Amino acid sequence: MRPSTSPCKHHNAHFTQLCIGLIGLVIGLAGCAARPDLADDEVLNASPWAKGTHLPAADRAARWRHQGIGSRPESDYVPTRHAGRPALAATSSQGDSLVRLPVAIDGPHLGQLTFSWFVDRLNPQADLADRHKDDAVARVILQFGGDRSTFSGRDNMLSDLMQTLTGEPLPFATLMYVWDHRYPVGTVIPHARSTRIKTMVIESGDARLGRWVDFERDVTADYQQAFGHPPASFQGVALMTDSNNTKQPASAWYGPLVWQPSIR
Repeated sequence: MRPSTSPCKHHNAHFTQLCIGLIGLVIGLAGCAARPDLADDEVLNASPWAKGTHLPAADRAARWRHQGIGSRPESDYVPTRHAGRPALAATSSQGDSLVRLPVAIDGPHLGQLTFSWFVDRLNPQADLADRHKDDAVARVILQFGGDRSTFSGRDNMLSDLMQTLTGEPLPFATLMYVWDHRYPVGTVIPHARSTRIKTMVIESGDARLGRWVDFERDVTADYQQAFGHPPASFQGVALMTDSNNTKQPASAWYGPLVWQPSIR
Protein backbone atom coordinates (compact mmCIF):
# COMPACT_ATOMS: atom_id res chain seq x y z
CA MET A 1 0.00 0.00 0.00
CA ARG A 2 1.14 3.57 -0.64
CA PRO A 3 1.89 5.75 2.38
CA SER A 4 -1.03 7.97 3.37
CA THR A 5 0.83 10.61 5.35
CA SER A 6 3.99 12.69 4.93
CA PRO A 7 5.43 10.86 1.88
CA CYS A 8 8.67 12.85 2.00
CA LYS A 9 9.28 12.18 5.68
CA HIS A 10 10.19 8.54 5.12
CA HIS A 11 12.32 9.00 2.02
CA ASN A 12 15.85 10.26 1.48
CA ALA A 13 17.01 13.87 1.55
CA HIS A 14 17.07 14.12 -2.25
CA PHE A 15 13.42 13.18 -2.53
CA THR A 16 12.55 15.61 0.27
CA GLN A 17 14.11 18.43 -1.74
CA LEU A 18 12.29 17.20 -4.86
CA CYS A 19 8.97 17.41 -3.03
CA ILE A 20 9.67 20.86 -1.65
CA GLY A 21 10.76 22.16 -5.04
CA LEU A 22 7.69 20.84 -6.88
CA ILE A 23 5.07 21.76 -4.29
CA GLY A 24 4.79 25.36 -5.51
CA LEU A 25 4.09 24.51 -9.14
CA VAL A 26 1.62 21.73 -8.38
CA ILE A 27 -0.26 23.77 -5.78
CA GLY A 28 -0.76 26.45 -8.39
CA LEU A 29 -1.92 23.92 -11.00
CA ALA A 30 -4.18 22.16 -8.50
CA GLY A 31 -6.13 25.36 -8.08
CA CYS A 32 -6.04 25.43 -4.29
CA ALA A 33 -3.77 28.41 -3.78
CA ALA A 34 -6.02 31.26 -4.84
CA ARG A 35 -5.54 34.31 -2.64
CA PRO A 36 -8.00 37.19 -2.30
CA ASP A 37 -5.30 39.80 -2.95
CA LEU A 38 -4.67 38.60 -6.49
CA ALA A 39 -6.23 39.91 -9.71
CA ASP A 40 -10.00 40.34 -9.72
CA ASP A 41 -11.34 37.09 -11.16
CA GLU A 42 -14.71 38.67 -11.92
CA VAL A 43 -13.08 41.32 -14.09
CA LEU A 44 -10.98 38.64 -15.78
CA ASN A 45 -13.96 36.43 -16.62
CA ALA A 46 -16.12 39.33 -17.83
CA SER A 47 -13.42 40.62 -20.18
CA PRO A 48 -13.51 40.49 -24.00
CA TRP A 49 -10.45 38.20 -23.77
CA ALA A 50 -12.32 35.63 -21.66
CA LYS A 51 -15.47 35.94 -23.78
CA GLY A 52 -13.36 35.32 -26.90
CA THR A 53 -11.91 32.17 -25.34
CA HIS A 54 -13.87 29.01 -26.17
CA LEU A 55 -12.89 25.91 -24.20
CA PRO A 56 -15.13 23.09 -22.90
CA ALA A 57 -15.19 23.98 -19.20
CA ALA A 58 -15.22 21.18 -16.64
CA ASP A 59 -18.64 22.30 -15.34
CA ARG A 60 -20.95 25.30 -15.38
CA ALA A 61 -19.19 26.83 -12.39
CA ALA A 62 -15.72 26.59 -13.92
CA ARG A 63 -14.02 29.93 -14.55
CA TRP A 64 -10.59 31.45 -14.96
CA ARG A 65 -8.86 32.01 -11.64
CA HIS A 66 -5.63 33.74 -10.78
CA GLN A 67 -3.63 31.25 -8.69
CA GLY A 68 -0.78 32.13 -6.40
CA ILE A 69 2.07 29.69 -5.79
CA GLY A 70 2.82 29.45 -2.10
CA SER A 71 3.96 32.76 -0.64
CA ARG A 72 5.99 33.81 -3.68
CA PRO A 73 5.47 37.20 -5.37
CA GLU A 74 2.78 36.92 -8.01
CA SER A 75 2.81 37.87 -11.66
CA ASP A 76 0.12 40.31 -12.79
CA TYR A 77 -2.59 39.35 -15.30
CA VAL A 78 -4.80 42.14 -16.66
CA PRO A 79 -7.35 41.86 -19.48
CA THR A 80 -6.76 44.54 -22.07
CA ARG A 81 -6.55 45.13 -25.81
CA HIS A 82 -3.17 44.92 -27.53
CA ALA A 83 -2.14 45.41 -31.16
CA GLY A 84 -5.71 45.07 -32.38
CA ARG A 85 -6.78 42.06 -30.32
CA PRO A 86 -8.39 41.36 -26.96
CA ALA A 87 -5.59 40.13 -24.77
CA LEU A 88 -4.49 39.10 -21.32
CA ALA A 89 -1.43 41.19 -20.40
CA ALA A 90 1.04 39.32 -18.18
CA THR A 91 3.91 41.00 -16.37
CA SER A 92 6.29 39.42 -13.89
CA SER A 93 8.94 40.91 -11.64
CA GLN A 94 10.38 37.95 -9.74
CA GLY A 95 6.90 36.38 -9.69
CA ASP A 96 5.38 33.09 -10.88
CA SER A 97 1.63 32.94 -10.38
CA LEU A 98 -0.72 31.76 -13.14
CA VAL A 99 -4.29 31.86 -14.41
CA ARG A 100 -6.09 28.52 -14.74
CA LEU A 101 -9.32 27.06 -16.13
CA PRO A 102 -10.52 23.46 -15.52
CA VAL A 103 -11.67 21.80 -18.77
CA ALA A 104 -13.14 18.42 -19.71
CA ILE A 105 -12.21 16.72 -22.98
CA ASP A 106 -11.99 12.95 -23.35
CA GLY A 107 -9.18 11.34 -25.37
CA PRO A 108 -7.48 9.88 -27.16
CA HIS A 109 -8.27 12.36 -29.97
CA LEU A 110 -8.22 15.73 -28.22
CA GLY A 111 -8.60 18.04 -31.18
CA GLN A 112 -6.87 21.35 -31.93
CA LEU A 113 -5.95 24.14 -29.52
CA THR A 114 -5.57 27.57 -31.11
CA PHE A 115 -3.93 30.42 -29.23
CA SER A 116 -1.56 33.36 -29.74
CA TRP A 117 1.24 35.23 -28.00
CA PHE A 118 2.75 38.68 -28.36
CA VAL A 119 6.22 39.04 -26.83
CA ASP A 120 8.54 42.05 -27.02
CA ARG A 121 11.63 40.59 -25.33
CA LEU A 122 12.91 37.16 -24.29
CA ASN A 123 14.84 36.33 -21.13
CA PRO A 124 18.47 35.54 -22.10
CA GLN A 125 19.26 34.25 -18.61
CA ALA A 126 16.57 31.55 -18.61
CA ASP A 127 17.39 27.89 -19.22
CA LEU A 128 14.44 25.50 -19.25
CA ALA A 129 16.72 22.52 -18.62
CA ASP A 130 18.12 24.05 -15.42
CA ARG A 131 15.67 23.96 -12.50
CA HIS A 132 17.37 27.05 -11.05
CA LYS A 133 16.74 29.08 -14.23
CA ASP A 134 13.59 27.59 -15.78
CA ASP A 135 11.60 30.80 -16.31
CA ALA A 136 9.52 31.39 -19.43
CA VAL A 137 8.25 34.68 -20.84
CA ALA A 138 5.21 32.90 -22.35
CA ARG A 139 3.87 29.55 -21.21
CA VAL A 140 0.63 27.65 -21.95
CA ILE A 141 0.16 24.72 -19.56
CA LEU A 142 -2.04 21.70 -20.33
CA GLN A 143 -3.07 19.13 -17.69
CA PHE A 144 -4.14 15.58 -18.50
CA GLY A 145 -5.78 12.63 -16.76
CA GLY A 146 -4.72 9.00 -17.18
CA ASP A 147 -4.11 5.61 -15.63
CA ARG A 148 -2.46 6.43 -12.34
CA SER A 149 -1.53 2.78 -11.75
CA THR A 150 1.39 3.44 -14.10
CA PHE A 151 2.90 6.01 -11.72
CA SER A 152 6.37 5.33 -10.40
CA GLY A 153 6.84 4.95 -6.66
CA ARG A 154 8.25 8.47 -6.52
CA ASP A 155 5.30 9.96 -8.39
CA ASN A 156 2.86 8.11 -6.13
CA MET A 157 4.54 9.58 -3.06
CA LEU A 158 4.50 13.05 -4.55
CA SER A 159 0.87 12.67 -5.58
CA ASP A 160 -0.09 11.63 -2.05
CA LEU A 161 1.64 14.71 -0.70
CA MET A 162 -0.22 16.94 -3.15
CA GLN A 163 -3.51 15.32 -2.16
CA THR A 164 -2.79 16.09 1.48
CA LEU A 165 -1.77 19.70 0.84
CA THR A 166 -4.28 20.73 -1.82
CA GLY A 167 -7.13 18.21 -1.88
CA GLU A 168 -6.17 17.25 -5.44
CA PRO A 169 -3.58 14.66 -6.54
CA LEU A 170 -0.64 15.34 -8.82
CA PRO A 171 -1.99 15.66 -12.38
CA PHE A 172 -1.36 12.49 -14.35
CA ALA A 173 0.61 14.52 -16.89
CA THR A 174 1.39 18.18 -17.56
CA LEU A 175 2.60 19.53 -20.91
CA MET A 176 3.86 23.11 -21.18
CA TYR A 177 4.17 25.04 -24.45
CA VAL A 178 6.83 27.77 -24.29
CA TRP A 179 8.58 30.46 -26.32
CA ASP A 180 12.30 30.08 -25.71
CA HIS A 181 15.56 31.69 -26.89
CA ARG A 182 17.91 28.75 -26.33
CA TYR A 183 16.37 25.49 -27.60
CA PRO A 184 14.97 24.84 -31.11
CA VAL A 185 11.31 24.33 -31.93
CA GLY A 186 10.24 20.76 -31.20
CA THR A 187 12.56 20.28 -28.23
CA VAL A 188 10.90 18.41 -25.36
CA ILE A 189 12.48 19.06 -21.96
CA PRO A 190 11.64 16.78 -19.00
CA HIS A 191 11.09 18.48 -15.67
CA ALA A 192 14.00 18.07 -13.28
CA ARG A 193 11.73 16.90 -10.47
CA SER A 194 9.06 14.72 -12.09
CA THR A 195 8.62 12.59 -15.21
CA ARG A 196 4.97 13.68 -15.22
CA ILE A 197 5.86 17.20 -16.41
CA LYS A 198 7.30 17.98 -19.88
CA THR A 199 8.05 21.29 -21.62
CA MET A 200 7.76 21.64 -25.41
CA VAL A 201 9.36 24.53 -27.27
CA ILE A 202 6.95 25.75 -29.98
CA GLU A 203 8.59 29.10 -30.73
CA SER A 204 12.30 29.88 -30.55
CA GLY A 205 14.45 32.92 -31.08
CA ASP A 206 13.66 36.58 -31.67
CA ALA A 207 12.57 36.56 -35.33
CA ARG A 208 8.90 37.08 -34.49
CA LEU A 209 9.18 39.36 -31.47
CA GLY A 210 6.94 42.40 -31.44
CA ARG A 211 4.01 40.82 -33.27
CA TRP A 212 1.18 38.40 -32.66
CA VAL A 213 2.25 34.81 -33.25
CA ASP A 214 -0.58 32.33 -33.85
CA PHE A 215 -0.50 28.62 -33.08
CA GLU A 216 -2.76 25.69 -33.88
CA ARG A 217 -1.58 22.65 -31.97
CA ASP A 218 -2.66 19.04 -32.37
CA VAL A 219 -2.86 18.27 -28.66
CA THR A 220 -2.88 14.50 -29.12
CA ALA A 221 0.21 14.54 -31.36
CA ASP A 222 2.10 16.82 -28.97
CA TYR A 223 1.19 14.67 -25.98
CA GLN A 224 2.25 11.52 -27.83
CA GLN A 225 5.60 13.11 -28.71
CA ALA A 226 6.22 14.21 -25.13
CA PHE A 227 5.01 11.14 -23.21
CA GLY A 228 5.15 8.28 -25.72
CA HIS A 229 1.52 7.16 -25.48
CA PRO A 230 -1.93 8.58 -26.34
CA PRO A 231 -3.68 10.89 -23.85
CA ALA A 232 -6.71 9.75 -21.89
CA SER A 233 -8.27 13.14 -21.15
CA PHE A 234 -7.54 16.87 -21.15
CA GLN A 235 -8.45 18.38 -17.77
CA GLY A 236 -7.08 21.89 -17.44
CA VAL A 237 -5.31 24.80 -19.10
CA ALA A 238 -3.24 27.56 -17.52
CA LEU A 239 -1.19 30.55 -18.66
CA MET A 240 1.99 31.59 -16.91
CA THR A 241 4.65 34.26 -17.32
CA ASP A 242 7.30 33.81 -14.65
CA SER A 243 10.62 35.27 -13.53
CA ASN A 244 11.07 33.94 -10.00
CA ASN A 245 14.31 32.09 -10.75
CA THR A 246 16.31 34.51 -12.90
CA LYS A 247 14.79 37.66 -11.32
CA GLN A 248 14.56 39.21 -14.80
CA PRO A 249 11.41 41.20 -15.65
CA ALA A 250 9.14 39.48 -18.18
CA SER A 251 6.01 40.46 -20.07
CA ALA A 252 3.73 38.93 -22.68
CA TRP A 253 0.22 39.21 -24.07
CA TYR A 254 -1.98 36.14 -24.56
CA GLY A 255 -4.77 36.10 -27.10
CA PRO A 256 -8.03 34.16 -26.61
CA LEU A 257 -7.78 30.36 -26.68
CA VAL A 258 -10.10 28.28 -28.89
CA TRP A 259 -10.54 24.51 -28.93
CA GLN A 260 -11.86 22.60 -31.94
CA PRO A 261 -12.80 18.92 -31.61
CA SER A 262 -11.06 16.24 -33.62
CA ILE A 263 -12.77 15.31 -36.90
CA ARG A 264 -11.82 11.64 -36.36
